[in-house]
Amino acid sequence: MNMTELANRGLVLLGCGKMGSAMLEGWLKGGLPAGSVWVNDPNPSDWLTAQGVNLNATLPEDPAIVLIAVKPQMMQDALPTLKSYGNGSTLFLSVAAGIGIATYASLLGDKTPIIRAMPNTPAAVGRGITALIANSIASEEQMAMAEDLLQAVGQTVRLDAEAQMDAVTGVSGSGPAYVFHMIECLAAAGEAQGLAPDLAMTLAKATVAGAGALAEAADEPPAQLRKNVTSPNGTTQAGLEVLMDTTKGLPPLMKDTVAAAADRSRALANG
Repeated sequence: MNMTELANRGLVLLGCGKMGSAMLEGWLKGGLPAGSVWVNDPNPSDWLTAQGVNLNATLPEDPAIVLIAVKPQMMQDALPTLKSYGNGSTLFLSVAAGIGIATYASLLGDKTPIIRAMPNTPAAVGRGITALIANSIASEEQMAMAEDLLQAVGQTVRLDAEAQMDAVTGVSGSGPAYVFHMIECLAAAGEAQGLAPDLAMTLAKATVAGAGALAEAADEPPAQLRKNVTSPNGTTQAGLEVLMDTTKGLPPLMKDTVAAAADRSRALANG
């Protein structure tokens, strides 16, 4: 991470819950000096208090980045205090769900560089993925700086249009919850076949985590990895015939799941 500009001008973190804390921990480990970070949070955790950052203190005059990580319902109260940074060289980077670039521009000024990002909860263990989209005011250098910051907690991808953010929400933003539920269901199915609950859960967690790690590490696509596990007329094929049923299996169910989440994201954005 290129720390020089951030270290010189400062980074303001508005809100430091689970996502903000995960990011801050990644930045500090990456070498960003604690004294270059200003955190505004009404209920700081013990961990945050111990980090040596500027906590609820007077903010710097011209920070490089203001990162907005407060809950959407707190936004209207939090942003007016930062309006003096609008229409300037300070980049506003938002990881708050459901709030569009136009809303920030209306509150801060239409010449404000703004990047909207959608991370997900595996960021807490450095395995997140974050999608980013910038307005036309944000420079390539600012986009690269935002990517550097967010890569402290995982991968990043750039979107072509802000409208894609609803689909991203449905896939990667909400997606960890779908996978957690799959672990629950897989463990419950193991119990139904006679396994002890603890054993079934251990097997389910390790299987999903291991398969995910293999899918990321392998050169082959997931479809080929699936075929590699599937012997003709074997046990895996028998299970997949149920799971891959195009009318009542996973394909239509997953399509409907992501659509429902994306639709809700659109509805929330439209108030």
